[in-house]
Amino acid sequence: MIRLFSIQPFLILALTVLAGCKPADPISSLPPVNPAKKEIVFVSHNGPTTYYLNSDNQPAGIEYDLAKLFVDEYYPGYETRFTLVNSISDVIPSLLKNKAHIAAANLTVTHLREHLVLFSTPYQETQQQLIFNSEVNKKPKSLADLKDRKIVVPEGTSYAERLAELQKKQPTLHWHTEKHTNTESLLEEVADGVLDFTVADNYIAALMQNYYPNLDVALPIGPADKIAWGMSKNADPLLVKNVNAFFSKIKKDGTLRNLLDRYYGHNERLNTLDVTTFLNRSNTLLPKYIHLFKQAQDITGLDWRLLAAVSYRESHWDTYNTSPTNVRGLMMLTESTADLMGVTDRLDPKQSIPAGAKYIMKLKDTVPERIAEPDRTYMALAAYNIGYAHVEDARVLAKRLGLNPDSWADVKKTLVLLKNPDYFTTLKYGYASGGAPVVFVESVRSYQRILEKYQPEHNTDIYKLRIARN
Repeated sequence: MIRLFSIQPFLILALTVLAGCKPADPISSLPPVNPAKKEIVFVSHNGPTTYYLNSDNQPAGIEYDLAKLFVDEYYPGYETRFTLVNSISDVIPSLLKNKAHIAAANLTVTHLREHLVLFSTPYQETQQQLIFNSEVNKKPKSLADLKDRKIVVPEGTSYAERLAELQKKQPTLHWHTEKHTNTESLLEEVADGVLDFTVADNYIAALMQNYYPNLDVALPIGPADKIAWGMSKNADPLLVKNVNAFFSKIKKDGTLRNLLDRYYGHNERLNTLDVTTFLNRSNTLLPKYIHLFKQAQDITGLDWRLLAAVSYRESHWDTYNTSPTNVRGLMMLTESTADLMGVTDRLDPKQSIPAGAKYIMKLKDTVPERIAEPDRTYMALAAYNIGYAHVEDARVLAKRLGLNPDSWADVKKTLVLLKNPDYFTTLKYGYASGGAPVVFVESVRSYQRILEKYQPEHNTDIYKLRIARN
């Protein structure tokens, strides 16, 4: 594995791009928008903050969702096509070689990159953070404490550019860049004790802390950054205009807020102890019940890892768990819910798990069909915790306040208002401790994400599912 010193590889990359990857002539194999091909091509790289295939083997990621929304609205009839490169350092060279119309790759707007590409209106703000292993290293108080420490960042990233700027003020600061890697891989190396430090954006760090609770933030690195799409400086002016109009629109109508919440809204819900305990119980208690969660998936179609996450949030997988209000069992069913679902013994996992799964499906069927996934599931989960009536009150309140009643990102804002007499006295079902379902849903989302990383999916026979549901 070759590691180059300090800023040199980043400057080499920049010089290479400037010398050998000049913006291509618009008359080329891939003009800015080619009506004959009926496609808009985006260049990106695999990762949780860009583009990946989900458990259904379908494209996902915030960059993919944004790209699909953009093309569907501004270029109807065109296909959205992604070309993937090995690392972020290959994104801009690929764009400038005219292999794509738009770079949608979680690109930070930096001075060096602004010389190479035309950036869109920024759509996200992020903060670079120095990350360390709290079990191995002592938290540094300043950059001066990093002398002779092993710091590695991916080659060609904004992290290298930022560290180069900081080195001018702190000459003892040294680091290496590494080819053919990404931030997630380096964070794993820090968690494993292989590296002392790396740098990551705050939302990537928060996501990875859900998998590796020994990762911790040492200190912020410089000012906040902006994230934007990149285009060739020879890009079609209409394409540039449409991109900027798109981001302006989705900022105003709440679409962007909803997407950011979908991918990052749950990241900081769990603390280190939560994650550590969950990972331990995933190895000790969960294996006893996995087959029951998978059977429940076969009955309902709900991912078994979602059901396991709900069960953990409810009972910590303690089949004898009983609350002061007599809610009991792995899925913490009330007496009335147990009666509704035909459960005779709430402490029996063979009854509790499928009953809880079917009840979640019943709640999903109650949620208006126009509400798209995953918001539909999130609202059903909130109803599982607090009752559908209060969720409906929160939706009514959201509409009254000019928010989107079909967006979980907006409804969770109004759920917490249900304890305020200024609001609940004006609603049909009155007072509710609306913060509880928000914490419940966001925690379930985090636990499910962890399970999706460590536990394989279960394929349900669609024919059998159809029979089971009928």
